[in-house]
Amino acid sequence: MSTLVLGTVALDTVKTPFGVRKNMLGGSAVHFAMSCRLFGRVNLAATIGEDFPDRYVDFLKRRGVVLTSLIREKGKTFSWQGAYTGDLNQAQTLSTKLGVLAEFMPTISPREAKIKNVFLANVDPEIQSHLLRQMRAPTLVGLDSMNYWIEHKQKALLKVLRKADIFVANDAEARSLSKEANLIQAARRLISLGPKMVLIKKGEHGVLFYGQGIIFLLPAFPTDKVIDPTGAGDTFAGGFMGVLARAKKITPGILKKAITYGTIAASFNVEGFGTEKTSRLTFRDLTARLKRFGKYVLI
Repeated sequence: MSTLVLGTVALDTVKTPFGVRKNMLGGSAVHFAMSCRLFGRVNLAATIGEDFPDRYVDFLKRRGVVLTSLIREKGKTFSWQGAYTGDLNQAQTLSTKLGVLAEFMPTISPREAKIKNVFLANVDPEIQSHLLRQMRAPTLVGLDSMNYWIEHKQKALLKVLRKADIFVANDAEARSLSKEANLIQAARRLISLGPKMVLIKKGEHGVLFYGQGIIFLLPAFPTDKVIDPTGAGDTFAGGFMGVLARAKKITPGILKKAITYGTIAASFNVEGFGTEKTSRLTFRDLTARLKRFGKYVLI
């Protein structure tokens, strides 16, 4: 089953205690695709500039990502520069240059408009709404956002949130949008805003799922090889959505399976810079680590 992801394709410069990488392939849609591709076809909707290297386009194609709606425009590619110091859960943003993303409005093909599984990764909620209006009755819509949109475009965010089935947020974002300090109360408040399910990411402390009559908490996979956390949340979302897209019916068991696979995929992401680990990831790698994870938690 296909999944359509809307998000960013970026040139990232990242500094961590383990080194620096300049202008590497990144962006929310890219990290999402690296894990979601293991479960089915991924169609990517995004924009890039004239400076975006052809080798990165070829890289995505070789990994089976459908780039029909990856649009190259005149101008510079969206770029982000960040640094991680003592707390690897929190990035310090040093520079953000929107480039062609500032004027981007996605256009998808008639075939892609029929895709039933859609993930709206972190971009301007007006861009998210624009894409969603082009879809023909999707059955599963996932939505991600960030504090900037919560603070500066909350009205537009709430509008698209009402059309989402799943809202994915980190703990700070969930508290900010819900105005609740307790995460269970925050999840309950977010459900009242429209989505049927809420996933709250807690970094190295795992994830909280709320909705469909269940509450489910899962710790992160215990790894001591945290090199670069950039994109871990998007990688988690890709694995999570990939499992759901593959399922014939969403049940509590399938939801727990999706959360677990997303967690495992994210654990690979943090062990290398950018897509170094996830671009080589196979489904066999996921299942092998899942078996190890089963020794640590009851799943």
